[in-house]
Amino acid sequence: MTRARLNIFIEPEHAKRLDQVATHKGVSKSAVIAAALASFLSPDGEDQREAAIAKRLDRLSRQFDRLERDQNVLVETVALYVRYFLTVSIPVPEGQQEAARAQGRARYVQFIEQLARHIQRGRSLVREVHEDIGPAAADPTQADAQSGTDADAMEVPREPA
Repeated sequence: MTRARLNIFIEPEHAKRLDQVATHKGVSKSAVIAAALASFLSPDGEDQREAAIAKRLDRLSRQFDRLERDQNVLVETVALYVRYFLTVSIPVPEGQQEAARAQGRARYVQFIEQLARHIQRGRSLVREVHEDIGPAAADPTQADAQSGTDADAMEVPREPA
């Protein structure tokens, strides 16, 4: 088979990268260029690129869904805590406020220490919540369908007026 000889001009950065790829793969620069040209000119090349892009988009979409699910868990957790705190907390008499502040500072320090240990373990609390909830949490569409029933079951009873 006869091959055609071409003299081409390429950017210095491309020439450097071509040298690196050829050396890394253990083939000639001509072989790398021939493979790249064959891929570019192949009728299936566009389909392969489109499939690769679709695969990346699917992965990004799943990551976004997980982020959205985790954010929803965090927002609901904070909202439930605030509602619980506001409905259960009683006013502190004037004479006991300094002791209450000291206890609050101690609890805060304990919270920060627990948070630091949890983060250092590398284990996600949100992931643990999803595991505790069960398989429905793995599918965001199922979690949305169940959110009405689960949230009602966890409501904090309100004191009569």
